[in-house]
Amino acid sequence: MLGEAGGPAGLRLPEGGVESQEVLRALRGLVHSWLMIWDGEVVGLCSYMGRIEDGAVEIGYGVAPARRRLGHATLAVSALIRAASDDPRLRRLTAETAVGNAASQIVLSRNGFQQTGHRLDPDDGELILWSLDL
Repeated sequence: MLGEAGGPAGLRLPEGGVESQEVLRALRGLVHSWLMIWDGEVVGLCSYMGRIEDGAVEIGYGVAPARRRLGHATLAVSALIRAASDDPRLRRLTAETAVGNAASQIVLSRNGFQQTGHRLDPDDGELILWSLDL
Protein backbone atom coordinates (compact mmCIF):
# COMPACT_ATOMS: atom_id res chain seq x y z
CA MET A 1 0.00 0.00 0.00
CA LEU A 2 1.05 3.63 -0.10
CA GLY A 3 4.42 4.44 1.33
CA GLU A 4 5.67 0.88 0.90
CA ALA A 5 7.75 -0.71 -1.85
CA GLY A 6 5.76 -1.39 -4.98
CA GLY A 7 3.24 1.43 -4.54
CA PRO A 8 0.83 2.48 -7.31
CA ALA A 9 2.69 2.94 -10.59
CA GLY A 10 3.03 6.52 -11.78
CA LEU A 11 1.63 8.12 -8.63
CA ARG A 12 3.64 10.43 -6.40
CA LEU A 13 3.35 10.85 -2.65
CA PRO A 14 3.46 14.28 -1.01
CA GLU A 15 6.31 15.19 1.29
CA GLY A 16 5.72 13.44 4.60
CA GLY A 17 3.48 10.77 3.01
CA VAL A 18 -0.26 10.41 3.27
CA GLU A 19 -0.91 8.53 6.49
CA SER A 20 0.79 6.52 9.23
CA GLN A 21 1.63 2.86 8.64
CA GLU A 22 -0.86 1.94 11.39
CA VAL A 23 -3.74 3.63 9.55
CA LEU A 24 -2.66 2.16 6.21
CA ARG A 25 -2.69 -1.34 7.74
CA ALA A 26 -6.21 -0.74 9.09
CA LEU A 27 -7.44 0.45 5.69
CA ARG A 28 -6.33 -2.80 4.07
CA GLY A 29 -9.20 -4.52 5.86
CA LEU A 30 -11.88 -2.23 4.48
CA VAL A 31 -13.91 -3.33 1.48
CA HIS A 32 -14.44 0.14 0.01
CA SER A 33 -11.37 2.34 0.20
CA TRP A 34 -10.20 4.90 -2.36
CA LEU A 35 -7.19 7.10 -3.02
CA MET A 36 -7.64 10.86 -3.42
CA ILE A 37 -5.50 11.77 -6.42
CA TRP A 38 -4.78 15.29 -7.66
CA ASP A 39 -2.53 15.90 -10.66
CA GLY A 40 -0.84 12.50 -10.36
CA GLU A 41 -0.21 12.81 -6.63
CA VAL A 42 -1.94 10.84 -3.89
CA VAL A 43 -3.22 13.55 -1.56
CA GLY A 44 -5.43 11.50 0.74
CA LEU A 45 -7.61 8.47 1.40
CA CYS A 46 -11.34 7.95 1.87
CA SER A 47 -13.46 4.91 2.64
CA TYR A 48 -16.57 3.29 3.94
CA MET A 49 -15.54 2.48 7.51
CA GLY A 50 -17.45 -0.78 7.79
CA ARG A 51 -20.28 -2.81 6.38
CA ILE A 52 -23.52 -1.39 5.10
CA GLU A 53 -26.09 -2.02 7.83
CA ASP A 54 -29.76 -1.08 7.70
CA GLY A 55 -29.11 1.05 4.61
CA ALA A 56 -26.34 3.10 6.27
CA VAL A 57 -22.56 3.20 6.27
CA GLU A 58 -20.02 5.41 8.03
CA ILE A 59 -17.52 7.28 5.86
CA GLY A 60 -14.00 8.34 6.77
CA TYR A 61 -11.35 10.41 5.04
CA GLY A 62 -7.97 11.95 5.60
CA VAL A 63 -5.71 14.27 3.66
CA ALA A 64 -1.91 14.26 3.73
CA PRO A 65 -0.69 16.99 6.10
CA ALA A 66 1.17 18.71 3.26
CA ARG A 67 -2.03 18.89 1.16
CA ARG A 68 -4.64 20.01 3.71
CA ARG A 69 -6.88 23.06 3.33
CA LEU A 70 -6.91 22.83 -0.47
CA GLY A 71 -10.43 21.40 -0.88
CA HIS A 72 -9.43 17.77 -1.43
CA ALA A 73 -11.56 16.37 1.41
CA THR A 74 -14.62 18.38 0.33
CA LEU A 75 -14.30 17.02 -3.22
CA ALA A 76 -13.71 13.45 -2.01
CA VAL A 77 -16.76 13.48 0.28
CA SER A 78 -18.82 14.86 -2.59
CA ALA A 79 -17.63 11.95 -4.77
CA LEU A 80 -18.46 9.47 -1.98
CA ILE A 81 -21.98 10.90 -1.80
CA ARG A 82 -22.45 10.53 -5.57
CA ALA A 83 -21.22 6.93 -5.48
CA ALA A 84 -23.39 6.10 -2.47
CA SER A 85 -26.44 7.66 -4.13
CA ASP A 86 -26.03 5.17 -6.99
CA ASP A 87 -25.89 2.19 -4.61
CA PRO A 88 -29.41 0.81 -4.05
CA ARG A 89 -28.32 -0.68 -0.70
CA LEU A 90 -27.65 2.78 0.78
CA ARG A 91 -30.10 5.31 2.18
CA ARG A 92 -27.84 7.19 4.61
CA LEU A 93 -24.21 8.08 5.20
CA THR A 94 -22.83 8.78 8.67
CA ALA A 95 -19.56 10.25 9.93
CA GLU A 96 -17.85 11.23 13.17
CA THR A 97 -15.53 14.15 13.85
CA ALA A 98 -13.54 15.15 16.88
CA VAL A 99 -15.04 18.17 18.62
CA GLY A 100 -11.84 20.13 17.92
CA ASN A 101 -11.62 19.19 14.22
CA ALA A 102 -13.25 22.27 12.70
CA ALA A 103 -11.86 21.56 9.22
CA SER A 104 -13.57 18.18 9.03
CA GLN A 105 -16.79 19.65 10.40
CA ILE A 106 -16.74 22.23 7.58
CA VAL A 107 -16.19 19.47 4.99
CA LEU A 108 -19.26 17.58 6.19
CA SER A 109 -21.42 20.72 6.50
CA ARG A 110 -20.50 21.83 2.97
CA ASN A 111 -21.62 18.42 1.72
CA GLY A 112 -25.02 18.58 3.42
CA PHE A 113 -24.38 16.46 6.52
CA GLN A 114 -26.28 17.40 9.67
CA GLN A 115 -25.11 16.99 13.26
CA THR A 116 -27.13 14.27 14.98
CA GLY A 117 -25.51 14.02 18.39
CA HIS A 118 -22.33 13.34 20.35
CA ARG A 119 -20.58 10.35 21.84
CA LEU A 120 -17.54 9.80 24.01
CA ASP A 121 -14.84 7.52 22.56
CA PRO A 122 -12.26 6.10 24.97
CA ASP A 123 -9.42 6.76 22.50
CA ASP A 124 -10.56 9.87 20.60
CA GLY A 125 -12.55 11.75 23.25
CA GLU A 126 -15.78 13.57 22.47
CA LEU A 127 -17.02 13.07 18.92
CA ILE A 128 -19.73 14.82 16.92
CA LEU A 129 -22.04 12.44 15.03
CA TRP A 130 -23.16 13.39 11.51
CA SER A 131 -25.70 12.01 9.06
CA LEU A 132 -26.81 12.56 5.46
CA ASP A 133 -29.94 11.01 3.99
CA LEU A 134 -29.42 10.06 0.37
